[in-house]
Amino acid sequence: MIGAGLGLQQGGAFGLALEDIDFVKEVVRVRRQVKMVRAKLCFALPKGRKVRDAPLPSSVARAIQQHMEQFAPVPVTLPWDDPRPAETPVEAKHRRPRTYSLLVTGREQKPINRNYFNSYVWKPALATAGVIAPLEEGSADGTRVWEPSREHGFHVLRHFYASEELEAGESVVSLARWLGHSDPGFTLRKYSHVLPRAGARGGAARLRDLRVAGRQSPVDCDS
Repeated sequence: MIGAGLGLQQGGAFGLALEDIDFVKEVVRVRRQVKMVRAKLCFALPKGRKVRDAPLPSSVARAIQQHMEQFAPVPVTLPWDDPRPAETPVEAKHRRPRTYSLLVTGREQKPINRNYFNSYVWKPALATAGVIAPLEEGSADGTRVWEPSREHGFHVLRHFYASEELEAGESVVSLARWLGHSDPGFTLRKYSHVLPRAGARGGAARLRDLRVAGRQSPVDCDS
């Protein structure tokens, strides 16, 4: 739900904490991700190193509250930005461990390793649903060999979110801000295939929004 309902990237979903959610103001503050550096996990700024606020739909708020009733948020402590030992006082200050009450953790109440999640949770679910082929025989070293399925990765939930917002007639400028894109033109180009089916506000309103946005911004990366 936090992927499809908030448009978070995978690391941002794994790094979402109770203190980031304002149920009263109906807003989610996207402030960090769980990142892997040389097989070790750490907290870091969201992809693009930009924090942002995103609206919290009532349906997503209810789903989060129901989840927390079953699985209480877990305080997790990780280094910041780089898990390697610091070599200078400045690095030590920057990388000092921080603690957040994460909404989703693994079975041992630890932060989620994306490689484990993709191989042992996400892809098995896709295979069960018939979206991808079942697991192939493992190699001699015991590794799991799944059918290549980049188009069915966790990121598809973010695309679903963006498409639903545009089809509902939401502003491209607002959507770009919620997704963390610095250039609304990037958002428009990425999701232009959705626009012919979008709501009644139509192309003229979107072009007006882009003009209001004004200056061109650097090109975003949203893999």
